[in-house]
Amino acid sequence: MNKMRKIKDTFVYFLIFLCSSFSIVLLAGVIIYVFSKGIGQVNLSFLTSVTSVLNGTVGIAGNIVNTIIIILVTMLIATPVGIGSAIYLNEYAKPGKFVTFVEYSTETLAGIPSIIFGLFGMMFFGQTLGLGYSLLTGSFTLILMVLPLITRNTQEALKNVPDSYRHGAIGLGSGKWHMVRTILIPSAMPGIITGVILAIGRIVGESAALLFTAGSAKVLPKAFGQIFDKLFQSGGTLTIQLYLSATSEGDFDTAFGIAAVLLILVFIINMITKFLSARFDVTKKI
Repeated sequence: MNKMRKIKDTFVYFLIFLCSSFSIVLLAGVIIYVFSKGIGQVNLSFLTSVTSVLNGTVGIAGNIVNTIIIILVTMLIATPVGIGSAIYLNEYAKPGKFVTFVEYSTETLAGIPSIIFGLFGMMFFGQTLGLGYSLLTGSFTLILMVLPLITRNTQEALKNVPDSYRHGAIGLGSGKWHMVRTILIPSAMPGIITGVILAIGRIVGESAALLFTAGSAKVLPKAFGQIFDKLFQSGGTLTIQLYLSATSEGDFDTAFGIAAVLLILVFIINMITKFLSARFDVTKKI
């Protein structure tokens, strides 16, 4: 029996090792292929100029600015709303049908295809509210998409905080909000940060919803003071420009260059996530 158990354990271990190795090889293959095709396109001019036939330049500076604006506007609204909703549901609302309904609705919202969000955003924010094709329309649409991600991650992070922290704080005379602000949120901060960074990653990689809402313009604002005006103008992100370069324009060199930039951004986001999670993990400081 011991010999059979060892054989089975070895076989299962081999399968797990094989699956892990396949994942690593697949990831490495994608990264190597994209970088080999696109890294030669990435240079200072590519990152700081705009594509212009008259000037003979190919660049993605306008798309980078559009991406940054959409990230900032979306996260400035979605982060406090998502975290606040999670705190209310987990710490203030009484368990029952209402909480169950909200959690079920949040999970359902997270599973809706992004193109449906794009269609809704185009009809409601773009036409009904009169925002048209603009970065603001795209940002409002993305808020609906990332809210469930931030809310659910924050909820799970709060649930993982031991109840002894709550009982100890209340026992020492702390009020509810003081306990949440000084004990629970710092303890759950690594999970909250992970949810926020994952939401940023989804914004960076989104294309279907933004095709319907933000448009594809790639011009830079003529002055810094015009950045606010750009919120009400059409603007294509990096993923939108990648899609257009590979399909409509047939410019695969630019498409692979943008893909290389996006991979670098994803890598940076992952590194920031690990750093901030370790930095704010209060359990390691105790």
